[in-house]
Amino acid sequence: MSKNRKKTGSFNIHEYLSNAGISRRVAKFKRKQVIFSQDDPCDEVLYIQSGNAKLTIVNPQGKEAVLAIMGPGDFLGEGCIIGNPLRMATATAIGPLHAMSIEKKEMVRVLRDETEFAGKFITYMLEHSLKTEADLVDQLFNSSEKRLARALLILARYGKEDEPETVVPKISQETLAELVGTTRSRVNFFMNKFRKLGFVNYNGAGMQVRRSLLNVVLHDS
Repeated sequence: MSKNRKKTGSFNIHEYLSNAGISRRVAKFKRKQVIFSQDDPCDEVLYIQSGNAKLTIVNPQGKEAVLAIMGPGDFLGEGCIIGNPLRMATATAIGPLHAMSIEKKEMVRVLRDETEFAGKFITYMLEHSLKTEADLVDQLFNSSEKRLARALLILARYGKEDEPETVVPKISQETLAELVGTTRSRVNFFMNKFRKLGFVNYNGAGMQVRRSLLNVVLHDS
């Protein structure tokens, strides 16, 4: 059956990641609800359909750090397919979030049997790896203002969509400060500056990030 499906090209990635089926279900989370916790058993992969999640890690001394903000099109907990028995971080919904939960055995099967899906996943992992390297360079060499601007553009899925402006769900300045590696007062200062310059706009749904914010990232300070 698997071979026939490949020949006819009937496997639909979008449909697979949108609708529940064997060994996969749509999971819904409320704002601030924990999706999974650090050191939980790693037995499923989640694909974010809508909403944003915060990835955090706590060291042995109890200090928490924000690793990343994940959004639509991102996978969570993919480490389980390479043998990680436990979650390496905690994932928390920033706002209402819908995700496709895929059991580990099913994820391994579809990666093995469906070349289109495997290609999509490999591309995602390579892009994620490059982003992680860019994040490290950003932390080491860029100012906190540039780091904040880059973080906002990533949250707005800049380069992912054709739309020139995207609304980012409400995210606290404390979370942005932890993500960028600075203080809340600095984030507040720069956010006010970005707003006055017309780079960001606030509305009832959240924050509108304009493409012109890229000027902050590209400008040599």
